[in-house]
Amino acid sequence: MTIQKQIVITGAGLVGSLLAIMLSKRGFKVSVYERRPDMRKERMSAGRSINLALSDRGWKAIRRVGIEEEIRKVAIPMYGRMIHDIKGDTAFYNYGEKDQAIYSVSRGGLNCVLMDLAEKHGAEIFFNERVEDIDLKNAVLTTENTSTKAKTLIQAERIFGADGGFAASRLQLQLKTDRFNYSQSYLDAGYKELTIPAADAGGFRMEKNALHIWPRGQYMLIALPNMDGSFTCTLFFPFEGVPSFASLDTKEKMLRFFNDTFPDAVSLMPDLATLYFENPTSSLVTVRCFPWAFKDKLLLIGDAAHAIVPFFGQGMNCGFEDCTVLDDLMNEEKDWNRIFSKFEHSRKPDADAIAELAVQNFIEMRDLVSKPEFILRKKIESRFHSRYPEKWLPLYSMVTFSEKSYAEALKEGKRQDCVMEKVMSIPGIETKWDSEEVEKIMLEGAERM
Repeated sequence: MTIQKQIVITGAGLVGSLLAIMLSKRGFKVSVYERRPDMRKERMSAGRSINLALSDRGWKAIRRVGIEEEIRKVAIPMYGRMIHDIKGDTAFYNYGEKDQAIYSVSRGGLNCVLMDLAEKHGAEIFFNERVEDIDLKNAVLTTENTSTKAKTLIQAERIFGADGGFAASRLQLQLKTDRFNYSQSYLDAGYKELTIPAADAGGFRMEKNALHIWPRGQYMLIALPNMDGSFTCTLFFPFEGVPSFASLDTKEKMLRFFNDTFPDAVSLMPDLATLYFENPTSSLVTVRCFPWAFKDKLLLIGDAAHAIVPFFGQGMNCGFEDCTVLDDLMNEEKDWNRIFSKFEHSRKPDADAIAELAVQNFIEMRDLVSKPEFILRKKIESRFHSRYPEKWLPLYSMVTFSEKSYAEALKEGKRQDCVMEKVMSIPGIETKWDSEEVEKIMLEGAERM
């Protein structure tokens, strides 16, 4: 059994790897312990590489550690949603103002880049090391190698738990501390990954710079572009009922459903049947817990503290913003007790807010984006924002293209909902949407916000 002393990070995922870069650049000796094999050497598990949407909060953290140029090389801008109706017709809607975009990145590809950069900056990453125990009072970590079963005892200065939604580091707080609050809640829907391959000549079969959505009420299909010309598609679908993952249990049933429901997508997926039945069906969970810290010895960060469902594209961005906030606190404070305490108390309201917003956006993407009244509402908001940008910033832009806290964005979004309910109830709003009457109501509402 070996004994070492350093700052330890559990989990070499996106947040753990970014945090390793940040701490290494500050001069700390950083060791990262990862349960999985090195994905740079072994192929990722099929069907578990959902693409991510990198937006302003994430880019801020990436710029903070000086790796923007490297990440830009593996990111594709998406300037809006491309909505596919059941007839195969499409309509494009910008996410924000001109040139504002979210960026499609491969989870695995981005993770590999971040791990390379973490090692380049001096961090050591140990793979196949499962967290078995943490002595919280003394910051001693015990790991077991998943291949050799050898145990390693690591004496750390402090430990950062960045090991994801089912974190072993969080479990230690649950088991060993008093008054630890924890909850997890699952959606009735799960997800399955599918693929639209690149065109024969290597190009894209659909618009490259858009997030594609096939909204169908209780379920939806989305597609994000990859650097090689392919699209990673994700089917969000009920586990039970008709239709559901449970009911589409034969190739014939599945193909009939897809041809009826997503006809233009089916024609682009030659391996649909194989991928549908070979790729796993995964669940969607929200995790809430508190406290996130044990004295100055252990701090949860990223999904380990606040896992959310992916429908606002903010899981990674929120975790990266955690790193930015922690970095700011390290500039302000020297005492780690104060750093950890300020971190958990400042970030907890934001984590709860984005969790709520993410579930809300699932309903929006799945049920509302193709409805005429929703499209009209967004048109009204966009016009008002363009005329009075200081008075009205749409909720999506608050979350995605600003540094406004998630908690404040949630509050303002609710106030905006009240104003827009009044606007949308105006008789004949379809013909009055750009009238002085509408503008007056929105101005009055904006002044009260």
